[in-house]
Amino acid sequence: MLNSATLLLVYYFVNMECKDSHYKSLNALECLQNAYNSSSDEQSDDGIEQQQVEKGSFQNVSLHFSKSKGSLAKRNLAPELPYENNSKAVQVVDLKKELQHNAPYDEIFLPLQGPSNPFKSAKQQMLRNTLTGFVEPAHISDFNFENERRTFESYGYAKDPTADVPSDRIIGDVESAAKYNGLTAFETGKRLQTEEKREKLKNYDSSDVQNFTGPWAPYVGEKRVSAPDANTMLEIEEMNRKRKKIIKMQKSEMHEPERSILHISDTVDYQGRTFMCAPHDEGVNLRADAVPERCYIPKKLIHTWTGHKKGVQVIRWFPSSAHMLLSGSLDCRIKLWEVYRGRRCIRTYMGHRMAVRDLSFNNSGTQFLSTSYDRTIKLWDTETGQCKERFTPGKVAYCVKFNPDDDKQDLFICGMQDKKAIQYDLRSGEIVQEYDRHLGAVNTVTFFDKNRRFCTTSDDKSMRIWEWGIPVDTKLIQDPGMYSMPAVTMSPNEKWLACQAMDNRVVIFQVVDDKIRFCRKKCFRGHIVAGYACSVDFSSDISYLLTGDSDGKIFLWDWKTRRIVARWKAHDGVCMSVLWHPHESSKVASCGWDGTIKFWD
Repeated sequence: MLNSATLLLVYYFVNMECKDSHYKSLNALECLQNAYNSSSDEQSDDGIEQQQVEKGSFQNVSLHFSKSKGSLAKRNLAPELPYENNSKAVQVVDLKKELQHNAPYDEIFLPLQGPSNPFKSAKQQMLRNTLTGFVEPAHISDFNFENERRTFESYGYAKDPTADVPSDRIIGDVESAAKYNGLTAFETGKRLQTEEKREKLKNYDSSDVQNFTGPWAPYVGEKRVSAPDANTMLEIEEMNRKRKKIIKMQKSEMHEPERSILHISDTVDYQGRTFMCAPHDEGVNLRADAVPERCYIPKKLIHTWTGHKKGVQVIRWFPSSAHMLLSGSLDCRIKLWEVYRGRRCIRTYMGHRMAVRDLSFNNSGTQFLSTSYDRTIKLWDTETGQCKERFTPGKVAYCVKFNPDDDKQDLFICGMQDKKAIQYDLRSGEIVQEYDRHLGAVNTVTFFDKNRRFCTTSDDKSMRIWEWGIPVDTKLIQDPGMYSMPAVTMSPNEKWLACQAMDNRVVIFQVVDDKIRFCRKKCFRGHIVAGYACSVDFSSDISYLLTGDSDGKIFLWDWKTRRIVARWKAHDGVCMSVLWHPHESSKVASCGWDGTIKFWD
């Protein structure tokens, strides 16, 4: 039996749907009563009907009943729902997923969220994963892509990648494509390799003695040239000699003309003595051979010479008296300075086209040699400023030095860039000896053993001992722990060699008669000179050792204790050279790449 709530809801539903037809309402009630006559289905159907009524599902569902009496009502398991075709509504398109329908352009280019930006165009608002647009992933054969790319780079043509065109269509250089029949780089490489393979004139018939070639058969079209005979070689050598002579003459004409400028007006004093003579009224005997009994550490700067436009590379005392100072600079000029009195610039020597590398006085000081990076060595007259001789070895001379013997002042030796030490004769102007056992550029030349022997240091991290005039080294000093030593100085008593090493050390060698021994325990540290050929010098009494460094500082070590006793900032750039005055107890000259020369006391 139906309860009252169910009958009320059914009546309400039927009344709303079928107001105009009384017949339909009576038939509906009759069918419902027949449907619920069974007692077994009463409770279950009653519960289901109550849940559907509570959810309000009868508002939009239309039921269809049979008109025949006494039959059960047919249940419609797939009722028709109302559908409105709203084609104007905009659907949300997720561009990260695959579209199953052809979406309109307006739906694809809508903003992701919120209203559209009125200040951006449609192209700017579209979704992109690159700067120029949206790139879709596609599978392309690496071999085909590289083959077409290399074909286009090599021959200027490639196959048209457009999908709706014939596969044999070519883009690019049509003439090149016709020449190679449209073959790709992979195909042409094989064809050309096969076509260009040279053929040999083979004849393996051993019975044919005259024409038998064997495995050493020549190629087709191969030309063989035999070596020239002796007469032809002599002619070739003569032609090369003449050619070198012409080139040498052309190089000599390219040299800058040598000249000098005298900067002082009083070239002689009241007694007729020139600036070459040492003064007598300076409170120190500049002519004496004796050295000061005790030397002291310099405390202050007493003078600065300025005149060079670029850094100063090297300075040298005038021999014996040291009353003048000679300086070579990176501005290609050499200057002579007064050490006492007015401390003026006496003369400027000009003639090099590139930076000056090294200077060397003879024993009397009347002449000096200069080397430059313009691959020339020049001999100058100190007093007149005249260039007396010019030497062109063809390579850069890193160092130059006169033979210290008085009877050999017409000979000098220079360390070259091409691993040689060359000995020149001033009288003939030619090379008389070559010392060529080094494996690197020769940096220094130092005489010892009463000038009968000399030692050379090189970039090959070795030191070699030579006898004067003999091109075979008598001793080789080399060690895995040694470094290149571009600056070497002999002590005043000629018993020690101080070498500036490129591992920021000053290493010491002991000179015993004709032998040189390495002193492992006696080395001086604390400065930084790696990469720079900063010179080293001793005090007159050998109580101090001093050198410059790459920071422009001057370091003084105590010779016995090997401790740093003084250091001070001397130059703004690298301090390249320091010299202790041989007759003064505490005066030191220094030069640096800031273009100045300073005098300390």
